[in-house]
Amino acid sequence: MSKPGKNACPESVPSTEVDITQDMPSPVDDSMFASLKERDYMFLWIGMLGSAFAMNMQLVARGWLVYEMTSSAVSLTYVTLAFMLPQVIFSPIGGVLADRIKKKGIIGWGPFANGCATLVMAYYVLNGEVTFEHFIWMGLFNGTVMALSIPARTAFIPEIVGESLMFNAMAFNTASWNLARILGPALAGFMIAIFADGDTSSSFGVGLVYIVLAALYLVSAFTVMPIRHKGTPTATSEKSPINDLIEGVQYVIKSKIVGGLILLSIFPFLFGLSINTFLPAFNRDVLQGGPDDLGLLMTFMGVGAIAGSLMLAKLGNLKRKGYWVLITSIMWGIGVAVFAITIDFYLAATVIGFIGLASAINMSMNRSLIQLQVSQRMRGRVMSIDMMSHGLMPLGVLPISYLVDNISIQVGLVTSGIILVLLTIVTGVLMPQIRAIDKGYRRELD
Repeated sequence: MSKPGKNACPESVPSTEVDITQDMPSPVDDSMFASLKERDYMFLWIGMLGSAFAMNMQLVARGWLVYEMTSSAVSLTYVTLAFMLPQVIFSPIGGVLADRIKKKGIIGWGPFANGCATLVMAYYVLNGEVTFEHFIWMGLFNGTVMALSIPARTAFIPEIVGESLMFNAMAFNTASWNLARILGPALAGFMIAIFADGDTSSSFGVGLVYIVLAALYLVSAFTVMPIRHKGTPTATSEKSPINDLIEGVQYVIKSKIVGGLILLSIFPFLFGLSINTFLPAFNRDVLQGGPDDLGLLMTFMGVGAIAGSLMLAKLGNLKRKGYWVLITSIMWGIGVAVFAITIDFYLAATVIGFIGLASAINMSMNRSLIQLQVSQRMRGRVMSIDMMSHGLMPLGVLPISYLVDNISIQVGLVTSGIILVLLTIVTGVLMPQIRAIDKGYRRELD
């Protein structure tokens, strides 16, 4: 197939739905750590790992001190919403920025701004001057910075590693997050406990955690400096930012492949991640477990997720990826439903480890396929829409919460798992373009 002329195919009507099963040549290096051998990606990955640890440690430090100050679960909800809402509102702007200006600058200034703001929070905490409003403002700031920078960071990856290593690189992205999810909260909790020295009202340990968070954010910022790629857009848009945003939305709507993959990433966030929300209650009410048991369950899920990420890192050349996205989503839903009817702790730990494995493969593969199906000049906007849609998670949790409160947590989780399975099957049946994806590479050059 010959390369089309500049005006042969408008970007708003993606040609990615044609010939999507065409295989690209096998990558030169198909080893598990192939993407990390790329110098620029290694620096980018170290920065991502630092930011991931900072965010996961902050969850514990923030939650502990806010609850200690307010004794209110509602206050915890408000702080969480303060972090999530900017992601829904500002992610599209972040996508437009990623497609219009150099990505390297956005990626560097994002964690630098978070690091400086976190140092200010550390000052207030250590001096005993912190208030609930400080956490609200900090949540809004963190969420906004994340919304503006993550689309650029994600869209930067294929420019650095190339399309042949996309699955490997995205697998390590997921692995870094899951590693931080396992170790970060434990490290933060350990620091708070050690420096509180039995005084539960002490905020000194939390203040020290915030200093560590600031250091991690600043490391994440400085690791961007040695990266040689600038992330310069291939074409500078002459349209207004609003028109760029509209073009991105139209692109997703008109492409059954990209739109379908984003739908298949939304469904697990709505109904697959319900297990994360209700795990503390399930551990206490069904398994009759304590805090140590809850920690073990979370660890098993994290270990399973890391195993899934490493497995995908080795399987970048796996064929029929469209089917695998559907299969792993169905496995995720079945896992949630089976977990809900489990009453033995060791069986529950095994099942939740399986959920972690299936979810990691599903999310990494889905996001990689989306990037590969989108031309480079549109990647930032499309990934921002994908990120924005994940902020809709409460819409799935709320109806399941009603079932949990009025019937039982087991009924709620079984329902959540079954809905995920059914939605995935319906999407797979109605969208044969998804099933047709083989290795996922675009045949046409941008």
